[in-house]
Amino acid sequence: MKDNNKDSKKLLLIDDDPNLILLVKDYLEFRGYEVVTAENGRDAMEVLTKQQPDMIICDVMMPEMDGYSFVETLRQDHRTNWIPVMFLSAKGQSQDRVKGLTKGADVYMIKPFEPEELVAQVESSLKQASRLMRHNTRPSLDENTRIQVSSSVELTPTELKVVQLVAQGLANKEIADKLNVSQRTIESHVSNMLNKTNLKNRTELARWAIECSMA
Repeated sequence: MKDNNKDSKKLLLIDDDPNLILLVKDYLEFRGYEVVTAENGRDAMEVLTKQQPDMIICDVMMPEMDGYSFVETLRQDHRTNWIPVMFLSAKGQSQDRVKGLTKGADVYMIKPFEPEELVAQVESSLKQASRLMRHNTRPSLDENTRIQVSSSVELTPTELKVVQLVAQGLANKEIADKLNVSQRTIESHVSNMLNKTNLKNRTELARWAIECSMA
């Protein structure tokens, strides 16, 4: 049965093996994630100019731009350096894992892997990113790195409650249970707030709430 607790979490999956892409994408989508794909690091950089995922799952050995170069580039840009990255690689030696983590990956998984372990690692990484975001309010951020939202944006009292709970890392279903409304109602509120603020995803919405001291 599809797990809707992962609502709105977008994953970017990068691999030059179409069979692996199909397998992992199907499995993650079945578990309730939205999955965007790219064949290599260069294609992935193009995807990132249009949208920001909540997490990236990336092969290491790829044409055009390999995983190491991709992650190094990702970590040098303040707009993307916060995104959790998981390496998937057939290279399982200790020095390979050390290199991957040193380059900037948060998790290093060896192929072949069990799908359930992959999902567990994804969930763990997303929870850790959410905790760090809530803990690190970064009040000294300059205006170039803060989330930019028009000062004329006004939230309804209910939207304010919802965005506060989003900033606490709660999924839409958890928020719905807490506010005693349907999950569809919460999804509608989140969608309305994204439209109002012109933000891309729930992660940016949460960052905005924290930076504006709403959370």
